[in-house]
Amino acid sequence: MAETSAENLKTTPLFDQHVAANGRMVPFGGYSLPVQYPTGIMTEHKWTREHAGLFDVSHMGPSFLALNNPSGDAEADHAAIAAIIEPLICGDIAGLKPGQVRYTLMLNESGGTIDDLMVARSNIAGTLYIVVNAGTKDGDFARIEAAAGDKARLIRADGDNALLALQGPEAVQVVTAIAPGAADLGFMQYAPFDFAGDQITVARSGYTGEDGFEILVPYAKAAALWDALLADERVKPIGLGARDSLRLEAGLPLYGHDLDETVSPIEAGLGFAVSKRRREAADFPGAARILQEVVKHAARIRVGLLVEGAPAREGAEILDASGAVIGVVTSGGFAPSLGKAIALGFVPPAQAVTGTKLQVSVRGRAQPAEVVPTPFVPHRYFRKPKAS
Repeated sequence: MAETSAENLKTTPLFDQHVAANGRMVPFGGYSLPVQYPTGIMTEHKWTREHAGLFDVSHMGPSFLALNNPSGDAEADHAAIAAIIEPLICGDIAGLKPGQVRYTLMLNESGGTIDDLMVARSNIAGTLYIVVNAGTKDGDFARIEAAAGDKARLIRADGDNALLALQGPEAVQVVTAIAPGAADLGFMQYAPFDFAGDQITVARSGYTGEDGFEILVPYAKAAALWDALLADERVKPIGLGARDSLRLEAGLPLYGHDLDETVSPIEAGLGFAVSKRRREAADFPGAARILQEVVKHAARIRVGLLVEGAPAREGAEILDASGAVIGVVTSGGFAPSLGKAIALGFVPPAQAVTGTKLQVSVRGRAQPAEVVPTPFVPHRYFRKPKAS
């Protein structure tokens, strides 16, 4: 895990809970956060895959974007708020239904990724719920505010709220006891619920590949919600270490590692995030490059690698069968669910075919690697059956 200076670290509303649980606190993204608890990363990882893991992700950037002067016409107001955010991203926000969440990318004019984020349509007309990454949130918020001008206001929710993630196959049974009705949400849907007299925002989403929920809760009730969830024997607190190994097994990119301002959605294997309507209109940042990559293929492609021997970490060179350098690992580690080392990295399209035999350089020694499909561990998101 990348660490920052221990000076002037921020704390989340759950800092005392982590210390009381003997969490090993480390600097991360300007915050003091638990990398693991006494049972260790391996145990926490497997617990989440088998039961329900509780994560403090309050360092992330939740916010609401709301029209200053809504008309009262729900569809017109949604169109107006969508028109503010869409010039920054590649997703179809205008087409969202109330309570629907969309994963999308904020792009620069050359088609590189400024951030990946979640944008949801609120049940309140003319309002979007937006969650951006921790390390980019100040810049993201500045871009959104500039786009909003005097038409809308950005309400940051990262200072007076906590954001919790409850992930794993038993998460739905646990969260239903706290927020009856949350089980009715499908993957990438959200709704408000009551907890102890305050409103919480519950989204059926997460970044582990498991079914689960992300919960925005007011600061004053954060500890009570954390404790209430942990009172269920199916739930254990999980730190940053297992959060990273879980998302790696799920084949999910991490901003600042697998995504940055040089990487396009097509290179990253995230072409699905460029919505059909936006492709047809070619009205998003970097459209010329990205649409050309769709037709002619990108110069590099993000792939999954199964690695023999020690894990290949970020920055390790990827070699072809002859030993020539052809790419670089952007995320790598040991996969507890598989008992093997895995990695994500970029290689030319010709070497991106499943089954291609490659090598990775670990401490100056070439180790065998093979291109495999991602996710490494199948996703288990809950998708509601479509109405017939």
